[in-house]
Order: sequence, then structure tokens, then C-alpha cells
Amino acid sequence: MTSSDRYDVVIIGAGPVGLLLSVCLARWGYKIKHVDNRPEPTPTGRADGIQPRSLDLLRNMDLKRQVMAHKPAKVYEVAFWDPSAGGGGIRRTGNWPSCPKFIDARYPFTTLLHQGLIERVFIDDLSKNGTAIQRPWTVSGFENNGKDQEYPVEVNLDHANGEGHETVRAKYLFSGEGARSSVREQLGIKIHHKDPISHVWGVMDGVIKTDFPDIKLKCNIHSDHGSIMVIPRENNLVRLYIQIASSTDEGFNSAKTATQAEVQTSAKRILQPYHIEWERVEWFSVYPIGQGIAEKYTLDHRVFMGGDACHTHSPKAGQGMNTAFLDAQNLAWKIHLVESGFAKREILHSYEEERKLIAETLLAFDAKFASLFSSRLPSAGEVHAGNKVEDGIQQEGSGEETEFVKVWKSSCEFTSGYGVAYNPNVFNWDENHPAKSPLFNPPGTKLRTGRILNPANVTRVIDANVVHLEQEISTNGSFRLYVFGGDPDQTRNAIADFSNGLTKKRSFYATFQRPDIAQVSHHEQHNPHSLFFTFCTILAAARSKIDIANTVPEVLARYRHHVYADDVWDPRVPDAKASAHSKMGLDETKGGVVVVRPDGYVGCIVALVDGSGTVDALNDYFSAFTSKPVGNREVQAQL
Repeated sequence: MTSSDRYDVVIIGAGPVGLLLSVCLARWGYKIKHVDNRPEPTPTGRADGIQPRSLDLLRNMDLKRQVMAHKPAKVYEVAFWDPSAGGGGIRRTGNWPSCPKFIDARYPFTTLLHQGLIERVFIDDLSKNGTAIQRPWTVSGFENNGKDQEYPVEVNLDHANGEGHETVRAKYLFSGEGARSSVREQLGIKIHHKDPISHVWGVMDGVIKTDFPDIKLKCNIHSDHGSIMVIPRENNLVRLYIQIASSTDEGFNSAKTATQAEVQTSAKRILQPYHIEWERVEWFSVYPIGQGIAEKYTLDHRVFMGGDACHTHSPKAGQGMNTAFLDAQNLAWKIHLVESGFAKREILHSYEEERKLIAETLLAFDAKFASLFSSRLPSAGEVHAGNKVEDGIQQEGSGEETEFVKVWKSSCEFTSGYGVAYNPNVFNWDENHPAKSPLFNPPGTKLRTGRILNPANVTRVIDANVVHLEQEISTNGSFRLYVFGGDPDQTRNAIADFSNGLTKKRSFYATFQRPDIAQVSHHEQHNPHSLFFTFCTILAAARSKIDIANTVPEVLARYRHHVYADDVWDPRVPDAKASAHSKMGLDETKGGVVVVRPDGYVGCIVALVDGSGTVDALNDYFSAFTSKPVGNREVQAQL
């Protein structure tokens, strides 16, 4: 077998999870073999909802603009419709914000766009990095046989029409094949189904003509004739989810189906007194609602699965593609840290630990949501009796909360993507972490490890641009260290000591210095010293008071494009003098250091103090998973 038959990763399936994984790894220089058993990208149907947090991710990958160029629908509100009194059809009973204001979202809406168009955005990016999808090909077998220690997985690939066969070796094999994953089947990994199927729904994409007034909003419609969910789409398309059968029906059969005409007739009954007709139907399908999760995501940490190969659920909550994106991103940066020599191979165990937890949370929510949606929900008037909304922000009311209110309140942060929370582990510090410095988690911090970094607006000193701090470092596989420097007149010594500590021989920073540092371009913004770290310095001062050369030590000044003034007012902390510091819960005078993982989730928060304490704490944090000992642990290893 020649070197041309060896790949870093072989990816099976070119849906959202496989494509995002492929894009990340191809950008970071890995050799990818990516196959899909379809002759072309998704032509119709499938997923269509991009939640606010996922839009953040796409922007951080510089792909948001390409997605929005397709002019997707943007849903800011959800409308509720319920039966009218006296049997007069349906009436609107209320509206809710799609992403309530208590969620600090850059993009407080759901973006709705055909999955095939999203796939093409990824495919175009792959082509720029020398990777193409090989179609129509699929995996016919694989084995982690160890015949080649560097490329231990042997993969057999076949053309879908029997026109060719290839055998290749890979460091990793990834299945993004969907719910019918052949890789999962060969591994013998079972899908555990949470509950028996209790509802059957039809889904139809089409261009419609109607006098229904909320056709451009997401709508939950309940009538005496059944239920519909309305999802507006791009190019005048509308997706309708239409209830076909329920376990409460006499003689219920989970295998029940319906014709397109039958589903259209049902929709017309449900929408009365409004009229609806179809100018054309682009896609139609019937599906049962069930929640399932794979018992394992990997057996050997060489062959992995993600997306629908690991978890299946109803599509109405708009979570499938979004969960797949985060599966892929989570695995991508961990493979990158291992294969680039930065982290121990054991960190790959955290992929399943973190992502299966999120899938289990999703399935628990989805089972309850699907059940509520498939039965009659309380009217929005009833909802408001238990939960008032003022200016889009939920307020506690005096009425008794309905079950729907409880589900909505507990889930809207999660479904937006901002409620994803990973448990403590080597990346997400808590008191049981090997790093034991008292400087971790300084009093008052609002950040939580394993949660996304709070968004903040700051002024970039070098060009006076007001920017979104959390977006300033692109998805490049590096840890992001945010040095909130407080008042520079008060923290000058602490910042100087911090910078000096970074340059010491045994520091995490010096240990993983770039081998080509002498050849690094003057214009390199993110990784001039190390491929594993990028530094941002945020000072609680007006931009006019910050002179990078004289205010910021040389090590941090090299990141001149990442020096910021915390001088932008924020309505969420109206009384703060330094809004970004305040939104993180860091002292506006003393500051602190926030370590953010390559996927944007907070790893640890450390107080900024005089002396070596801050860097010592960071050395201990990173040494829990780095491939080389750093800080005091290096000394201990030599004794």
C-alpha cells in the first residue's frame, strides 16, 4: 500500500456532521478521504433549522455570510393558534419570541434554509482546501487491525453501483451516515430507544397560496382536527408538519402512512377557517416520532460516530443539524490536539462523555416536547396566566404554571444552543480537577466552565473598530486566552509578571512554541508564537488611553490585533464602567484570565495577580492533558 492510500481520517457520509468535521480538519492540514453514497448533495427535504448558537459557529468559521447569501427565512417569533370557542376553526392566542431576550444571543432568531444549500457551502469550502466528496461510494467493511501502527484502521470502500473498490488505511474512521449507519452495525453498537413510538407525522415542503396570516412565522397550531407546525423557508417555500396518527387513536399503528393528497386534506381541515392550496410540492414524507441513542459513540477511539448515527429524535424542535454540528466540532479539535502532538490520546475519551450527555438531554426534552405538541397544548392565553412576558423576557406570574410553560422555560435556552453545558473534566475545571490553585474561579465570576463564553463588545485598539470579542479568534484549533487586564494603572505589575511567566522555559506557552517561529510572518495575527494558543488582552480603559507599545508587555503586544479597550456600553450591564469585564463577572480593576477551549466553551477562570501565581495555575491546568509536562509537573517528573 502506497502513501497515497493512507489518510488521516476517512469520513463516511456527507451530511451536516460529516461535512463540518471534514471542513475543520481539511483547513487544519489533514488528509481526508470523504465518501458519500448519494450521487449528489441533498436535493430536497431533511433538516432546515440553524439555531442562534450554530449561526455563531458558522460565523466563527467564516461561513455565515455564504449561508445567508441564500436569503433564508429568519424566525423571530413563534405564534400559537388554538381552537376557537364554539367550533369556529382556529384563532391566534399568542406569540412568543423565538429566542427570548434573557438569552444573550447575537442572532436571536432561527435561520431556516434547505439542508442541501447548507451542504454546498461546506463542499465549496472543502474544495478550496483540496478535498472533494467521492460519490457515490460507501464503506463495505473496516478493521482496526494494527498492521500499520500509525494508520491502524483498514477501510474497504465500494462504488455504490459496483464500478470500483478501494482499500485504504487511516488513523481514524468516522461515520456520519445517519440513522442507518453501517459502521454502527458492524461495530455491534445498539440503539437504545427511550419510548415506544406514539405519534406519526407527515412533513411537506412546498409553495402555497393561503390567507392564513402567520404563514411567515413559525406556528404551533392545534385544532379540533389535529395539529400542524408551520416553518417558513427560503424562496417562498413553507414546511408543514401535519399530525397523521396518535397512540390515543383507536387501532393506532406506528407504521401508518398517508398519501400526499390525504395529508393536504388534513391540513385544510386543521387550518379552517383559512384556506390553503399548493402551487407545487417539493418534498413529502411520513415518519414516526421516536427517540433513540447509541449505547456508545466509539469502541476503540479510532472509529467514531456522530450525528444521527448516534441519536435520533423528532425534527420539530429543530435540533438535528445543530447537534450534529457540535458533535463534529467537538471531535475535530480533539483529534487535532492529539495528532499535532499537543495533547494526550486519552482526551479522545471526552468526545463521547461530552456529546452523549448533550444527546441524552436533547432526547429527554424532545420526548416531552413531541408528546405535548401531538396533544392539545394549552392556549397561549392559558400560558400567559402562568408566565407573563414583558419586552420578550419571561417574568414569573401569579398563575399556576402549565406543563407546557415548564417545558418551554426549561428548554428555550437549550434549544437555542446556548444552554449546552459540559460536565467537569480535564478541560472544564472544578474543585476536583488536578490543578488546585486557589486562584481558580475568583469570587464574583459569572462564567461557568463547560459553558459558552459570554458575548461582549469591545474596541479593537489598533484600528478603533468596535468588535464582538468572542468572534475575534476564528475556529483554528487553538485555545483562546483572554487576559482581562482590569485598570492598567493598577495591574501593570500583574500583567508584566504574567508575561514574564509565559516566557519561562517550563511554561505551557514556551513548551509548545512554534518550531518555525523565526519564519512566522509579521502579519500573522492569531498564532505568532504557538499553534495551540491565541491571546487577547482587554483593558478597562478608553481606547485613547491605551498605547500598545507602552501599555502592553512585548509578549502580548505581538498580538497587536488582539488588544482591546473595554469602553463600549452594554445595556445588559448599564452601570458598568467596563462592560466586558462586568459581563464575565471579573473585577473591573483587577481583571482575570479566561481560558476558552477551541470550540468556544470556557475551560477555566483564573485571578490575575502579581507574581507567578496566575501562570502557575495555568501550567497546572494545561498539564492535566498536554502531551509534555509543563510547569511544576516537569520538575516533579524529573525527581
